[in-house]
Amino acid sequence: MKKSMLLVLSAILLFSFALAGCGSKPSESSSSGSAPEESGGKKLKVGMVTDMGSVNDKSFNQSAWEGLQKLKEDFGYEVKFLEPKNDAEVIPSLNQFVKNKYDLTWATAETLDAAVKQIASENPDAKLGIIDAGVEVPNVASVLFKENEGAFLVGVIAGLMTKSNKIGFVGGMEIPVIKRFEAGFREGIKAVNPDASFKPLYTGQFVRVDMGKSAASTLYNEGVDIIFHASGLTGNGVFNEAKERVARGERVWVIGVDKDQSLEFGDEITLTSMIKKVDEAVYQISKDLADGNFPDGKITYMGLKEKGVDVAPTSSKNVPQDILDKVEQYREQIIEGKIQVPTT
Repeated sequence: MKKSMLLVLSAILLFSFALAGCGSKPSESSSSGSAPEESGGKKLKVGMVTDMGSVNDKSFNQSAWEGLQKLKEDFGYEVKFLEPKNDAEVIPSLNQFVKNKYDLTWATAETLDAAVKQIASENPDAKLGIIDAGVEVPNVASVLFKENEGAFLVGVIAGLMTKSNKIGFVGGMEIPVIKRFEAGFREGIKAVNPDASFKPLYTGQFVRVDMGKSAASTLYNEGVDIIFHASGLTGNGVFNEAKERVARGERVWVIGVDKDQSLEFGDEITLTSMIKKVDEAVYQISKDLADGNFPDGKITYMGLKEKGVDVAPTSSKNVPQDILDKVEQYREQIIEGKIQVPTT
C-alpha cells in the first residue's frame, strides 16, 4: 500500500513539473520599439511643465507633448504634464516631478528659465530640460531654435504672395524667442519685396484668444492681407478672425507657427506654416538620457541645417511652385552661410 502511494505521489509531482515547463512566458511589451532603459532596468519617467498656455494650444506646448506621447508609444515611458495657471505655480509644478523622482523634467518656454535654474541648482541629482532658453547649470539640457531662419522662408512666401503689399505679424510677449520670429519674417519679406510695408503687433499674452482676434482685426482693417503669428494659444484668435473674413468674401491669410496649423484651421485660411520641431527635440534628448548620452549643461541649436525649423510640407496647396522654388534657393543660401539672418 505504501509503495502504491509513493508511486502515485511521484506521478503527481512529475505531472506538475511538466505543466510548469509548458506554462506561458511573461508577456512582452506591446510598444512598437524595444525600450531603451537606464541602469537598473526601469523605463524612464518624463514630466513636462508648460508655459502659461494650454497643452492643447494647437502650437508649441502641444508639439512638445506629442514628443513625449511618442516616447510612451515607442518605448513605454511614463509621461505626464502639468499646466501652471500663474507664475506662483511654476516652481511647485517643477518640484512635483523632481520630488517624485522623475528621470527628466521638461520646461517648455523661455519664461520658465529662472525657475528651471533654481530647481536644478537645488536638486543637482535631478535632470531637467528647457526649450528656448540656455540655462548654464550642469544638470540641465537646453534647446535653442533658430526661428529667424525658418521665419525668413515664410517671409519670402508672404513677400511674393501679398496682393495689398501690406503684411503683419502678431506676437505674444516681446521676448527674444518671439523677436527672432519677427526679425526673420521681416528680413524674408524685405529680400523679395522691399516695397512691402510690415507691421508687427504684440499682445503681451500667449493665452488670450480674444486679444489675438483683436490684433488681427486691427491689422486686416489697415489693409494687411497676410499675418504671421508667433503667439501660442493667442494665435487661435488670429485664425478665428481670418475665418470670419474669408466667410464674408475677403481674401486674407494666416501663416501658422510651430506646427502645420493648416491641419487644424484649414487650407482656406492657412497660407503656410513655419514648423518648429519641438516634438523631435524633446523626443531625442529624452531618449539620449536613456541611452546614457544626456547633454548635461549643453545647449543644442536647431536651425535649417539641423532640420529643426522648416516650412510646412502642405505649403504647395496654396503656394505656387515657382515661389516654393525660390524658398529652396534661399534655404540653401542660409544653410551655406551666404545669408546671415538677423535675430532682432
